[in-house]
Amino acid sequence: MVKSGGFTTTRASIMARQKTAASSQKVSIPARHAKAALVKKGRRIKVINTHGTQVVDCWALNPDNLGEYMSLEHCRVSIERVCPRKGDVMVTNRRRPILKIMEDTAPGTHDTLLAACDRYRYELLGCKEYHRNCTDNFWEAMVELGLKPTELPAPFNLWQNTPVEADGAIKPNPPVSKKGDYIIMRAEMDLVICFSACPQDITSICGNKPRNAHFEIL
Repeated sequence: MVKSGGFTTTRASIMARQKTAASSQKVSIPARHAKAALVKKGRRIKVINTHGTQVVDCWALNPDNLGEYMSLEHCRVSIERVCPRKGDVMVTNRRRPILKIMEDTAPGTHDTLLAACDRYRYELLGCKEYHRNCTDNFWEAMVELGLKPTELPAPFNLWQNTPVEADGAIKPNPPVSKKGDYIIMRAEMDLVICFSACPQDITSICGNKPRNAHFEIL
């Protein structure tokens, strides 16, 4: 059983609903939206930057207890660096392994510091109307899968070019990833994976034009 916030479902029912997507071995992450899937321990998740310019927010959670999730602050302590690289194991807020980075064609271009964008971020950037954002994308994708988390973990921002500068500054730099760049992560426990194709089109982190990406469960 998966229980969260009074909502109960079964892994079997979720797996049945995603069977069609899983059989194709490729799931599209539409620009400005998110997709989530259940992944069994030992399976690999390949995330592809289809166009080379798209930031993809990534979350991983324990499906039996959504209060346990990949925690970036715990990961930085565990791997002793700001940006994970091949061979590093990402851990949960209970310090248990959840994802291991097996391959990465664009090492050093990911972010573990910045929060997911939200409606308030876009209001501060001058938006007068509702702007799609990774925070709402996370909730939508999880509910679409049949789950109801009670909190939003910090995301692992794939291909987000915001390194810590020598003076300590963090700047929203344009993307440096290339078309077809990918990262492969292995599930170290049964987990729920969620990816959001970031809707950011005001700063330059997505090249000012959000695009789709995709992932495969191998």
